Amino acid sequence: MTSPRIPLSVLDLSPVPEGSDVSASLANTLTLAQRAETLGFKRFWLAEHHSMPGIASAATSVVIAHVAAGTSTIRVGAGGVMLPNHAPLQIAEQFGTLNALHPGRIDLGLGRAPGSDQATARALRRTLSGDVDSFPNDVMELMHWFAPAQPDQRVIAVPGEGQDVPIWILGSSLYGAQLAAHLGLPYAFASHFAPGEMHRALDVYRRTFRPSERLTAPHVMLGFNVFAADTDAEARDLFTSIQQAFVNLRTGNPGKLPRPLPGYAEALDPAARAMIDQALACSAVGSAETVRSRLEAFVTDTGADEVMVTSQIWDPAARLRSFEILAEAWAA
Repeated sequence: MTSPRIPLSVLDLSPVPEGSDVSASLANTLTLAQRAETLGFKRFWLAEHHSMPGIASAATSVVIAHVAAGTSTIRVGAGGVMLPNHAPLQIAEQFGTLNALHPGRIDLGLGRAPGSDQATARALRRTLSGDVDSFPNDVMELMHWFAPAQPDQRVIAVPGEGQDVPIWILGSSLYGAQLAAHLGLPYAFASHFAPGEMHRALDVYRRTFRPSERLTAPHVMLGFNVFAADTDAEARDLFTSIQQAFVNLRTGNPGKLPRPLPGYAEALDPAARAMIDQALACSAVGSAETVRSRLEAFVTDTGADEVMVTSQIWDPAARLRSFEILAEAWAA
């Protein structure tokens, strides 16, 4: 994908389609990562979600290891690790290990949400004191574990200490934008499912950014949904899987990624239709030309430095084809 355009990357939730299972999903994730590498995508990130039948990337660092071992050049990382679920030292050890195994290829995106419901969050944290209010301190503690150890330092992250693992702050509100700006870190906004505060968050981040040793100027990556196919009609059918998944999730019925259901959105009541239209507003659905023009408009509107694309498509072959169409269209 040789192009002067901004880089594109992949966000994969390792979706578990209806009629399939976790083993197949993780195999599909590696296949997608390998194809994304040959297509020239810059990063391949995986997200931490828990107790969701349709997402197989809960043990995020384990899946990152699987993907990094099966690729050779693409950057692999977390988009993200939900830090309140973990002790910062443990994450430093996990990602220090990953970086030792795959030097210079590992990214660590950090979020403050639980990646689950409250009951699951309590189960995850039964031996931890972490909560979302301590997120800034947890981030700074994690950065401390990655720094070179001091002579009198009793606790050391091994592996982790002295390793320059790039840290990103993730967010879908002004909170993450403020923290990323304060710490001088790159910022990734979850516009692919929560675009409501996107423009305000970008303004806050860019306006209040404080240069750091890690980053001298603001750097923004935005999430974006792409459902590309040979025709606009086929792409619209593929898009109905994520539409169904959002309605199921918001109504308390999360499940595996549904099969496409043509005409699904048109049959919804107005409130449900408005909900998915708002949540999935940052999307391109269509053939190569449709997707290219929609993504170009998004980049122009936001001034994004990078775009991270996700495609929750039921058929793994169609998902691969969607990224192929996007890469070809973006390079044209």
